[in-house]
Amino acid sequence: MIKERERHALSGWGPLFTLIILMLLCAFLVIFGAVVVKISAAVMFIIALILLTGCFMVNPNEARVLQLFGKYVGTVKDEGFRWANPFYAKRHISLRIRNFETSRMKVNDIGGNPIEIAAIVVWKVVDTAEACFQVDRYEEFVKIQSEAAVRNLATQHPYDAHADDKISLRSHTAEISKQLRDEIQERLNQAGVEVLEARISHLAYAPEIAEAMLRRQQAGAIVAARTLIVEGAVGMVEMALEQLSRKKIIELDHERKAAMVSNLLVVLCGETSSQPVINTGTLY
Repeated sequence: MIKERERHALSGWGPLFTLIILMLLCAFLVIFGAVVVKISAAVMFIIALILLTGCFMVNPNEARVLQLFGKYVGTVKDEGFRWANPFYAKRHISLRIRNFETSRMKVNDIGGNPIEIAAIVVWKVVDTAEACFQVDRYEEFVKIQSEAAVRNLATQHPYDAHADDKISLRSHTAEISKQLRDEIQERLNQAGVEVLEARISHLAYAPEIAEAMLRRQQAGAIVAARTLIVEGAVGMVEMALEQLSRKKIIELDHERKAAMVSNLLVVLCGETSSQPVINTGTLY
């Protein structure tokens, strides 16, 4: 494993001014000097010109990876105008925070239902040596491994869980995001990349089953609503019978209580408004 070694380069202003003055002096000697002096001045001019190529810029949140004939020398992170050995190859690496959105992939969840899923990944380079030398084209490596992690995550959980204790892609966003981030980070450790955030940006059933799943969700919502209505209606009937008995407004036998409970449940649980029937005779 090649690990990053930070290297401090010299400020480039001193070598720049020195070499420019030397080149001007050499040019003067080439024009007005003797033959031997002209040859020496020409050689010195060429050397100064080569040394001048050692100057380079380092922008904020950027780095330069230095190599000497293929050997890793170090990484310069000091921003500004710098100078190093002109024979160093100076590869530019951005340390800024970057993000991208994966393509929309069609996968099967743990229940075998085809779904469409995509995610947003926020990342940055933390080890320039690993990013350059451990993987080939680290930016492409990050994208491919992120898509593989998203695909693997989708196969481990259902799209929607009917039990509260089961993690689903739709309802447990915090847990899913953390698991996705950890899985992507595990895949990118060897690339010198830190994953700052990963979250699902698109989640839907595949078009071929979307209509059927929508009907199932609607049926589930109706059942849940009906359950709540029945629980409330039973409570209201119980309260009505209790108050009638406690205040001794009317005495009802079991048969009449059953009829009253039935009528109240019909009124409270019915979808349409009830039509009252006025009894003009006796109670019995």
